Amino acid sequence: MSFFYDALVETVGTLFRFAPFPQKTGWVKIGNPDENSPVFLTCNFRLTVSRVKRALKGMDGYLLIANSRGINVWCAATGGLLTNHDVISVLKTSGIEKMVNHRRVILPQLAATGIETQVIQKKTDWKVLWGPVYAKEIPEFILKNFHKTSQMRQVSFPFSQRLEMALAWAFPMSAAAAALAFFLWKNAVVPLVLLIWVIAFLIFGTFPIYRRFLHPEGKRIGFIIFDFGRGGFQLLLLAFFLLGLSVYAYYWGELTGAFLLRWGVASLIVILTISLDLMGSTPVFKSGLHEDRLLKITLDREKCLGAAFCETVCPMNCFEIDFLKRKASMPRAEKCVQCGACIVQCPFDALYFRSPNNEMIPPEAIRRFKLNLMGKRLVKV
Repeated sequence: MSFFYDALVETVGTLFRFAPFPQKTGWVKIGNPDENSPVFLTCNFRLTVSRVKRALKGMDGYLLIANSRGINVWCAATGGLLTNHDVISVLKTSGIEKMVNHRRVILPQLAATGIETQVIQKKTDWKVLWGPVYAKEIPEFILKNFHKTSQMRQVSFPFSQRLEMALAWAFPMSAAAAALAFFLWKNAVVPLVLLIWVIAFLIFGTFPIYRRFLHPEGKRIGFIIFDFGRGGFQLLLLAFFLLGLSVYAYYWGELTGAFLLRWGVASLIVILTISLDLMGSTPVFKSGLHEDRLLKITLDREKCLGAAFCETVCPMNCFEIDFLKRKASMPRAEKCVQCGACIVQCPFDALYFRSPNNEMIPPEAIRRFKLNLMGKRLVKV
């Protein structure tokens, strides 16, 4: 029964990835834990809980499930849906304090955009440890005595994740399109569904090929700036499909202006819908629709004392720490996705955002205001 339940959660959670999928909060046992077993915490997005439990299989511990309103860790923490209050609440009300004789809780690294370690420790006496980005690496993290390698800290976008994203776009969109076409364009239902699935898998499947052309400010080639993130890639994809449609229609003797117009418009709508926020659909780029995409992380080396929180929570491995000089540096600053995790966690306020017009956005603002669905920092926590 557990196998079929897990398979159902995986299927539904993947196909409806953009919809809230909540699970009851509290704690669950993993294996046969005792008072010395580790305590993990995650969000209450059911798909995430299922995958974390699978990753912890064979271990002994406790898994705390905090209220994230059924949203995944990174989106919930960044958008103010997984907050200090939610972590404090589950630590204090779940009864976990009676189950263990230590006060260490391991949080997913991607929650660092919204959870402040100092606040949690001050209000609960629990010390926060940042676990790896991906749950599958938790066993190795434990074996290494809570030490993370650079690989454990960094997000990636492998084929398996790209496949999931394609499914998450293709299934609901094709279902909606088929229902609408059934009444308005009945003979196009099947080819329209196929069109959506082909485009979705083409966009995410070929991501490594065009990735280098994606950049918040566009990609300069000679004297020309190509903005593949917001328009350029979509136009190329549309041109490709129009060429394919023309060849198909010519071969079958259906090459007419009406045919090309109908399917050209349909292709354009599908392409624009799926790739409207192409960069935001990946974990390795900042959303092209967010105002934060043009902000730059600034490091005040006078304030920095090399605590290494920035290096620990950065999902793009932008930082390096010189422990002799007790200073941080950003040798890979160009990879920054402006998530703000380093700013939130720095105990010395040595990091902050700077806007294109050289305006400083202080750490307090990043901690206090989170991103709404339109990418604006208006959500007060």
